[in-house]
Amino acid sequence: MLFYHDSYSELTQTHGHPECPERVRAIVARLPEVISDSEIITPIPATREQLALAHTIPYIDMIEQHPEGYMDADTYIRPNTFEMASMAAGGTIQAADWSYENKRPSYAMVRPPGHHAGKDYGGGFCYFNNVAIAAEHLLAKVRKVAIVDIDVHHGNGTNDIFQDSKDVLYISTHQYGIYPGTGHFNDVGIDEGEGFNINIPLPSGSGDGTFDHAFDSLIIPILRQYKPEALLISFGGDAHYRDQLASLTLSSKGYLDQISKLLALGKELCENRMTILLEGGYDTDALAEVVCGTLAMFKDQEFPLIHDEVMDIQGSGNDWVDKAKEVQSRYWEF
Repeated sequence: MLFYHDSYSELTQTHGHPECPERVRAIVARLPEVISDSEIITPIPATREQLALAHTIPYIDMIEQHPEGYMDADTYIRPNTFEMASMAAGGTIQAADWSYENKRPSYAMVRPPGHHAGKDYGGGFCYFNNVAIAAEHLLAKVRKVAIVDIDVHHGNGTNDIFQDSKDVLYISTHQYGIYPGTGHFNDVGIDEGEGFNINIPLPSGSGDGTFDHAFDSLIIPILRQYKPEALLISFGGDAHYRDQLASLTLSSKGYLDQISKLLALGKELCENRMTILLEGGYDTDALAEVVCGTLAMFKDQEFPLIHDEVMDIQGSGNDWVDKAKEVQSRYWEF
């Protein structure tokens, strides 16, 4: 099931900004290839109480009352920003609820993204942390939630929100040395959350081979040991080789291979209680291809791929994965 609201295709940033309406419009244009209108649910906005599951009241008020203008150098606030960001959070919550109740995977095709937003800060095109809000919402129903973040940028907001929690496992693959500059191997969480933050920074050029190694040797073993009762995937299409905001080299097939592994784990570990939500991804053709390919996999259907050139066969970032594994071996068995 897909959760989508027309407001997700409205302008949030300035004209010409990479986080643009064309991102979801490109996906919408291809949706008839994989799903029918009856498989799309229109969400409602998150309430202030729901936003407060992951954010402070003063921060929520600031987003609502901020005059039009820049929140940071890359993130603009418009008169409709609060409503759009609340709708993105609401769509993610409702997708997670639907998956929990129906024991089937769901997709929240939301904008604006959220994983750079912390409890009392935003930035990086993000206002409210959609995945964190959904995770906190689910903790009223389950004991443990896992978040796997495969955006090219580290989800510093999600990392910070759950850094002291053992109830939410956070796993991030991201390119080293780019915005926001966080997500080091040794960022493993604090207090009760120590060992439940898994950061896997990767060097430029890492792609299919490196991600295969990361998932097979590190991510999947940890998820099996953690045994989450719900699984949330922060999906960013910007690790694709066509994306110009960074320089990882996943192909469309490489993306779908990793998502396929996560779908299998969702079935194995948490009765298909699994939700994928949109974060980044700025090459519209590649983004639409991978999102629609994922929706096709929900139905065990094939989807034609064009952008499937494999640039990293041998795993150019495998040493970095092994370093993350060495750090995490203090907490997990491999």
